Amino acid sequence: MGSGQVTDWQGKNVTVAGLGVSGIPAAKVLHGLGAKVTVVNDGDDARARAQAEELQALGIAVRLGDGDTLPAGTELIVTSPGWKPDKPLFAAAREADVPVWGDVELAWQLRGPDAAPWLAVTGTNGKTTTVQMLASILKAAGLRTAAVGNIGISLLDAVLGEEQYDVLAVELSSYQLHWAPSLRAHSAAVLNLAPDHLDWHGSMEAYARDKGRIYEGNRVACVYNVADKATEDLVREADVEEGCRAIGFTLGTPAPSQLGVVEGILVDRAFVENRQKNAQELAEVSDVNPPAPHNIANALAAAALARAYGVPPKAVRDGLRAFTPDAHRIAHVADVDGVAYVDDSKATNTHAAEASLAAYESIVWIAGGLAKGAVFEELVAKSAKRLRAAVLIGADRGLIREALARHAPEVPVVDLDRTDTGAMLAAVQEAKRLAQPGDTVLLAPACASMDMFANYNQRGDAFAEAVRELGAGA
Repeated sequence: MGSGQVTDWQGKNVTVAGLGVSGIPAAKVLHGLGAKVTVVNDGDDARARAQAEELQALGIAVRLGDGDTLPAGTELIVTSPGWKPDKPLFAAAREADVPVWGDVELAWQLRGPDAAPWLAVTGTNGKTTTVQMLASILKAAGLRTAAVGNIGISLLDAVLGEEQYDVLAVELSSYQLHWAPSLRAHSAAVLNLAPDHLDWHGSMEAYARDKGRIYEGNRVACVYNVADKATEDLVREADVEEGCRAIGFTLGTPAPSQLGVVEGILVDRAFVENRQKNAQELAEVSDVNPPAPHNIANALAAAALARAYGVPPKAVRDGLRAFTPDAHRIAHVADVDGVAYVDDSKATNTHAAEASLAAYESIVWIAGGLAKGAVFEELVAKSAKRLRAAVLIGADRGLIREALARHAPEVPVVDLDRTDTGAMLAAVQEAKRLAQPGDTVLLAPACASMDMFANYNQRGDAFAEAVRELGAGA
């Protein structure tokens, strides 16, 4: 089932796994192409029944409460990215030699003959920011582009919609890459690798392997992080097209075939004539918003992909200047009594929190929430020297408290034994008491938010609201 032309799909028996955000559009698209579609879903609640009715009205079969049985006659499964590979449905598919695609693979297969090439980005942290920066740079070069994948418009809309694109900036998760066997990007980047989603992948090796799929068949550049050897190893293992190059990015001085930083300037020693001797200035560190170390790394990765596509240096600078980060990503909320208050509620795992803590010299750290199996020893050990104090909230705060006791015993810790939403105001008040002028009070929880809040956005909003109350009373 290859070329994705409509004739391929007529009468094909396709099972769509899951009524999620990718499942429903996939079912509708495939039905529209003439496939015989059956949607299977684990849940059978009121919401699922309402969604099922909508699809059934179109003539799409839906089976609720039975996501494990392979419907008879299935020739292809298109799965939602969240469904784990060890589900019985997929074991049955392997047994019956039925291919399994994700939403990304489906979009890749449905592209037209003149489809826009993909510049693809994955990594444990920084994906969304890097893809948005990349789209901003491509737009500054006058190219028709969009940030797609887990953000912006869906990939299916991007490949099937009216809009014509020159090139797409694509964010891909490890889940999506697992189910995308034939994806071949123009160029791709793995930003970093840290333990995450191991419950889904089963092991760190499997997680890394799925991330590494993004490099398979790359045509021009495989972009890796010089500071994260695991990303370079994935490039070495990838089967790429003849002439494809390994391009590193570093916060230090770049070697040939790398992008890096020299005296506050982002420079390119990869896409220049005579790279042994020459370097091309791209932008200043101050053009990156915010200029925290991990965000400069994101900017270099975005610049590398844009340069691989042939974008001129001026567009890199203009695109980075035009970029505004999402809410709750190292967002400066206010200064109160000489203390900066910064919201990085988006730092929902230890790797993201470590990058956030590395951006400031003297920190009162607000942390805690749902650990999702994370351990905090390395994070605390690496960040201890920057900590003025810590204020802990949330269900799994005890794990962070223990790591602080072991690796930063001299750091004062306030343990707020609360998981109600009002705990955030109390945490900010405690942080104010502990902070001194010149310090940064940093919300970088290193944990998920669902023990206390609907999501990390609501948690960040609660922090900002509490800071505003401080300011009003100052």
